[in-house]
Amino acid sequence: MAQYKLQINGRSYEADVEADTPLLWVLRDNLGLVGTKYGCGIAQCGACTVHLNGTAVRSCSLPVSAVGTKSVTTIEGLSSTGDHPVQRAWNEVDVAQCGYCQAGQIMSASALLAKNPHPTDEQIYTAMNGNICRCGTYHRIREAIQLASTKMK
Repeated sequence: MAQYKLQINGRSYEADVEADTPLLWVLRDNLGLVGTKYGCGIAQCGACTVHLNGTAVRSCSLPVSAVGTKSVTTIEGLSSTGDHPVQRAWNEVDVAQCGYCQAGQIMSASALLAKNPHPTDEQIYTAMNGNICRCGTYHRIREAIQLASTKMK
């Protein structure tokens, strides 16, 4: 095992884990940050999406050893009060049904809007492709992203 020093949500953490331990399990099992969800374990569903230096990545397939000095943001760190424009839009549009995939969806959407504050429908589709919603709320997800783009500073 090795000691990893991680920057997560603006705070420093240490984790004593194997180098190939997926970041998802370090977040959930070692650090108690359980907002990031396990979905498929093979980086195909998007439930485990976090930001790595602002880029959306799948934490279930990212070994902790690959994080290095990069900054990690989880759903808990997106906004301490839950008032990020994407989170507000999600609530206004009433996107969630079961809610299981929503943290990953929100993290992918917020990464998109940070890079492209006014995306087209095609750009939204491309950025969100691979984030699976078993409830099929894709129309509301797109609507919430469009609404959030009007709220971005």
